Amino acid sequence: MLTPFLSLPGHAGPSPAWTLWRDRFVAADGRVQDDLQGISHSEGQGYGLLLAQAYGDRDAFDRIEDWAQRHLAIRRDRLMGWKWEPGQGVTDWHNATDGDLFRAWAHLRAARDSGWAGSEGRGDAIARDIAALCLAADPRAPDERLLSPGAELQDTPGRVLVNPSYILPRALRELGEAAAIDALIRTADHGTTLLAELAQAGPMPDWVRVTEAGFEAPEAYPTGSSYDAIRVPLYLCWSGLPAHPAVQQALRSLTEDTAPGETAIDRARDGSLRGTSTDPGYRAIAELAAGRRINADAQAIAAQPYYPATLLLLAQVAQAEAGA
Repeated sequence: MLTPFLSLPGHAGPSPAWTLWRDRFVAADGRVQDDLQGISHSEGQGYGLLLAQAYGDRDAFDRIEDWAQRHLAIRRDRLMGWKWEPGQGVTDWHNATDGDLFRAWAHLRAARDSGWAGSEGRGDAIARDIAALCLAADPRAPDERLLSPGAELQDTPGRVLVNPSYILPRALRELGEAAAIDALIRTADHGTTLLAELAQAGPMPDWVRVTEAGFEAPEAYPTGSSYDAIRVPLYLCWSGLPAHPAVQQALRSLTEDTAPGETAIDRARDGSLRGTSTDPGYRAIAELAAGRRINADAQAIAAQPYYPATLLLLAQVAQAEAGA
């Protein structure tokens, strides 16, 4: 059972960091705004729901869910359209599975851990559609399932496109147990194995294609290790797997060949450094991977844009819950 809210040492009541994140990035109508891209997307709504639940903010949770229902729940299934642009509405109706996974998990936690009415059964319903539409057989082991990035993403026979950063074992397992969906539990287990295999080859790729012969770089997708892959150690630590090979590999990738105060956030396939950042949110992932305490305060939230600010809060929640 979670506490009513997460708070920072020395502060009574809800976290000032969460309050500032909410005020900066959640509009009055509940739309989570990616300030750098100028859009809203399903993973942003999913992140917002999870954070609102973790920090005990029922009003924000309801506003974020209401906006998602009115603007992204446009599909015939229970998954969300991925991309919404001001003045245009939904400009990509295909789902992004990580956004749906976070939304389902947030509703499960809201009902189970926070006792919030209205979320009962919603996580289960979304989870069933993820299981039905977003799992694909591993070409190397047909009895095992891989988490597909989207329901409509059909690859050629014997080849499955995977975004490793969509694999959040804890969410998959808890949803599978709550909804009695064994396929999600097995996907969580197989996903951790897949991540260990990928970590042996170097920096975790943002995208990879799994084939009968092994792994290959997918055409028309980023081939390096960057803004997507940085979430892999976050999700593994959150799932109680800090010693996982992908966490240790990520720590090296984030910290090697960097100047003081910098975090490596972009590497080529061969591991060569392509970009660094001083944003605290990226540094928090390295701190989490190293087992060091994360400093998530309002000043850090104010100093960076949406994505690293979101990673900072997610890392704080992950650290607080890693042993639960």
